[in-house]
Amino acid sequence: MLQDIRDNSQGVIAKVIIGLIVAVFALFGVESIIGGFVTSPPVAEVNGEEITEVQLQTSTQNLLASLGGAVESLDQDLLEQIALSQIIEEVVMRQSAESSSMTISDDRLDRAIIQNPNFQINGQFDSDLAVRTMVSQGFTVPNYRDSLRQQLILSQLANAYSSSNFITSDELDKIAELSAQTRDFRYISIPLGTRTLGTAIADEEIQSYYDNNQADFAEDEMVSVSYVLLDKNVISQEIAVDEAELLALYEDEKAGFEGSAEKRASHILFEVIGNTTEAAALQQANDALQRLQAGEEFAALAAELSSDTFSGEEGGDIGYTNGTAFPEPVEEALEILAVSEVSDPVVSEFGVHLVMLTEDAETQFQSFEEVSGRIERDLKSSQIELIYAERLQELSNLAFETGNLETLAEELNLVILQSQPFSRAGASGIFSNPSVATAAFSDEVLLEGNNSDVIELNDAQAAVLSMNEHFEASIIPLKEVEPEIAVLIRTDMEREAVQSLGEELLANVGNTQAMETLQAENELEWINEEAARRNAVTVNQQILSSVFAMPAPESDAEEISSLTLGNGTFVLLGLQRVNTGTLENMPAEERDVMTGNLLTDLGNNDFQAFMGNLQDNADIESRTPEEVF
Repeated sequence: MLQDIRDNSQGVIAKVIIGLIVAVFALFGVESIIGGFVTSPPVAEVNGEEITEVQLQTSTQNLLASLGGAVESLDQDLLEQIALSQIIEEVVMRQSAESSSMTISDDRLDRAIIQNPNFQINGQFDSDLAVRTMVSQGFTVPNYRDSLRQQLILSQLANAYSSSNFITSDELDKIAELSAQTRDFRYISIPLGTRTLGTAIADEEIQSYYDNNQADFAEDEMVSVSYVLLDKNVISQEIAVDEAELLALYEDEKAGFEGSAEKRASHILFEVIGNTTEAAALQQANDALQRLQAGEEFAALAAELSSDTFSGEEGGDIGYTNGTAFPEPVEEALEILAVSEVSDPVVSEFGVHLVMLTEDAETQFQSFEEVSGRIERDLKSSQIELIYAERLQELSNLAFETGNLETLAEELNLVILQSQPFSRAGASGIFSNPSVATAAFSDEVLLEGNNSDVIELNDAQAAVLSMNEHFEASIIPLKEVEPEIAVLIRTDMEREAVQSLGEELLANVGNTQAMETLQAENELEWINEEAARRNAVTVNQQILSSVFAMPAPESDAEEISSLTLGNGTFVLLGLQRVNTGTLENMPAEERDVMTGNLLTDLGNNDFQAFMGNLQDNADIESRTPEEVF
């Protein structure tokens, strides 16, 4: 048999077949053949519809892009589970929409495309930009329309559940009773003061605090360095530019400027779609042109006839162009039109147009004074890059070959700079760059006393470091922190004094004479608040939270409580009355916000319940071990 195969392989037909196989390999690669036989199993199935690995990876990448930040720290398996859940939700929603025969009209699609800011220039839809953007995202125009149609259908389905709720007046009244509730209360505030100034702080107390809190007075290991900085901005100042050269370049640019014109246009579009052929669209355009020649208004016909309904509502206006914004046939028509003149029918990839030029303004070339700075920067730019690259290489060589910065500074005309001491966490300026601190604390610089390697701080700066002084980690001596410790101890004493006075007041609330005496001795007064709301801005929020957490007082009694604020202030509270809120007493704007928030919450709950029901009743099978349905 092998011999038969060998003999037959010499025939012309066999050679043609082999040639075709080789061509396939050459044009499409081995994967084009092998891939036809080996495919990855789906990661999940939803009611028999497969979800592929490619879909999952695409969804995962989109999720990563939406998160931004340090995504490398995120768990990949968790991200894939979230992405797969999103795909499954979309699939069950789409299947539900299809079973309900939901659809989106072509007119609605057109409006969505035209109103997409990504397809607009200066607020006007740009067809060429739209096509380029679609292609850059991997879409053809029909594919993009199909994808957009599906998105709008899913959005329509979601809105059907999330935006169809209502709230009765009784429900609003009950919610307003709580949300619009007000309270009458009074309070005494005892802030930290100078109650303990007469009490001396013993040296032993300061020493004891210092000994027991050594970590608070620790200083990190620090270094100070000498360094040189290679900077493109400095190099730029070294380069002298002859003004005559700038003028010559300006004249060259001016001569090459073709007086680009900015034109404004309107159109009436007859779309080639569905049963409408190009010939039929041309006939429609010619009929419209005859009506225009008979005296009808262009704007009125645009509103009546244009498939581009968005521009039709604006009299056909499609905005401005510099010669590249519109499809090429439209741009060519505009070049030969006078203002207010209408073209013959023009065919583009979007259909057949009648185009009218509405504005034509010549763009004037800028004066020398306006552009000289830009021309000078452009002229210097290539020189700066070349000089910087040469000096960077020389800096790297000298940093390695020499043991000091003086040679570097002399050879490259750099200034040796000195840093302030900084820790491994870095400091301000160039020392905020982690690479600088890493280099400064490296064995090569810190222990061996060598120059650092070149540190490229950014595209325009590079540095070399050398050790100046090393400071070991240490504890700050007591003498230096003694005043700080005294303040801390005094603050603790004040807190204790305030707390003691507050507790004494709390214990004597029912004793009018004792309360009056304590208040007089300590210059304290009750502060009264009437009809205070939960979000009142005139009262400390901690006080408000405590007041609204207190139970309502019985009859005419006063409910007493206390709290200590974060700054150490003691507050004695007396709740006198709880006033039930009413919808009528709420400001109209606040009532509308409350109603809107409630409707949103109810809508979200309904939609989540709908999604849960869809998934519960769907046949979902996950191929991944991490995901279980």
